[in-house]
Amino acid sequence: MEEQQSPGSAGGGGERSLQDLEVEKENLAHEIAPEEEEEDEESLPHSEILDIFEEGLAQLVQDPLLCDLPIQVTLEEVNSQIALEYGQAMTVKVLKADGEIMPIVVVQNATVLDLKKAIRRFMELKQQREGGVKHVSWRYVWRTFHLVFQGEKLEDDSTRLKDYGIRNRDEVTFVKRLRKK
Repeated sequence: MEEQQSPGSAGGGGERSLQDLEVEKENLAHEIAPEEEEEDEESLPHSEILDIFEEGLAQLVQDPLLCDLPIQVTLEEVNSQIALEYGQAMTVKVLKADGEIMPIVVVQNATVLDLKKAIRRFMELKQQREGGVKHVSWRYVWRTFHLVFQGEKLEDDSTRLKDYGIRNRDEVTFVKRLRKK
């Protein structure tokens, strides 16, 4: 059997002390140049970074404030939910012709145009998540349908929703325009 020698003594312990020196050198390098760690993080493949991000998002969405959001949530949806919580936004329930109700979040002083843009964004996200229709002609949609609140058409895109009397959780419906002959 070989005798173990202390790290400072001559003989077989030389390898061990070299390893110790290497470890110390590496530790010092990390203390002196912390940007190396950032480079290591940047060298992760995109797929791994995406996985880490999605795990973090999944944990975030479990929060009671954000639990209504889908798992594949966007930053825009998170910001909208936070704005709702602080009273800076409102939810307008938009009733489609097929009976589906779309909860659309807009800022408190939103215009009809802002509501239309939010409806478009809501539908685009829904289609991406469900793999539905690839393209919708929104020009056609707005030429063919009115948005109506309590029997009043929301015709002027620059008018604020407040001016039509629309408040949080009010319902707006899509109504097909009558063709003029």
